[in-house]
Amino acid sequence: MVIFLIFATKLEPMDFLVILAAVAYVLIPAGVVWLCRRFRTIGKAGAILVLYFLGIILANLFVFPFDGLAERLYPLQDALTSVTIPLALPLILFACDFRNWPVRKALVSLLIGLFSVLTIVTAGYFLLRNHLGDLAASIAGMAVGVYTGGTPNLAAIKMMLGVDEATYVLMNSFDMLVSFLFLVFLMAVGIRLFRKILPVADAETIEKKRAKTGQKLAQSEAEMYRDIFTRKHFLPTLKALGLAVLIAGIGIGISLLTTGGINMIVLILSLTTLSIAASFLPAVKKWEKSYDAGMYLVLIFSLVVASMVDIRSLNLQEGLWLLIFIAFVIFGSLLLQVLLGKLFKVDADTTVITSVAMINSPLFVPMIADSMKNRKVILTGITIGIIGYAVGNYLGVLLARLL
Repeated sequence: MVIFLIFATKLEPMDFLVILAAVAYVLIPAGVVWLCRRFRTIGKAGAILVLYFLGIILANLFVFPFDGLAERLYPLQDALTSVTIPLALPLILFACDFRNWPVRKALVSLLIGLFSVLTIVTAGYFLLRNHLGDLAASIAGMAVGVYTGGTPNLAAIKMMLGVDEATYVLMNSFDMLVSFLFLVFLMAVGIRLFRKILPVADAETIEKKRAKTGQKLAQSEAEMYRDIFTRKHFLPTLKALGLAVLIAGIGIGISLLTTGGINMIVLILSLTTLSIAASFLPAVKKWEKSYDAGMYLVLIFSLVVASMVDIRSLNLQEGLWLLIFIAFVIFGSLLLQVLLGKLFKVDADTTVITSVAMINSPLFVPMIADSMKNRKVILTGITIGIIGYAVGNYLGVLLARLL
């Protein structure tokens, strides 16, 4: 049948595999959601964590060993990661209640997050500078940029400090690997662990006991996406998607007009502002499944991102000390944030979402908020991530010059 389709459509085998991959990216999350409903153990792990493991296993077993397939898949993967989140953010924000957003708590958590990253990067520099070589100060500056904002900051500071391409590529590759492990750690054990150490903010949505938490998460995962194609929800969900497309288009237009390109800070700020404004409209509040639709796009994003991690391409021997430095910064800054959160009485979910927004960028905030089953921290995470984008370049270059 496969051979027949290839000849019938006049496609090369590689082109057919790319099309097959596109279909798989869209449909596999639906299969994982079904498994979460069917099996309690998988439901407790959550669809996102399962998709992360599935993506990295499939990619490294079947995609990267296939000569030339990874290069052919990259445009598809890049397009999906570029489209899913700008559409998912408005859909998710439509369903959130922003009337009682804790501004003071978010500001305290932001300051703790910035202080933690700067402190741990500086400590890592002095501990490992003899192993990192002449570029140790520049590596520290790039680390501050990427772990207060995101990859765009890493690229910008690389250019400002004149770092060679080989170091940049190696650091970016290790960052992807360790950041992936960081997310897996949070979703597997970190969230539950920190809820035992730090205050729990919302008793209505978060169970304090581990057993109750697991049962609640499994039930919640099972209930999501149900009835989305029924007459009651299908048309409203299409309307929500249409409004999300419109807002994404406006955000891209604002970015092009103001910066001449797709600027991540401007784009996310525009999407967030317009989506929050729309969430106060009575008609939008009636779209009950907009959050579910947005989270399905996040599931696709999770699978695609995981499938882009090529473990075989990482040169561990050449960059072992750089890998150790990155792991020290990511997990060390999280630990310091937790300790300071305990001191300043910042709740567990706000602490975790702040760390994710800074370490992984605001694009990953909805994913972790869904794992926590706490929509109330989404705005906090996205806002902190935007500020991190804005200040990351300044802080990174300043620290590199000081060191």
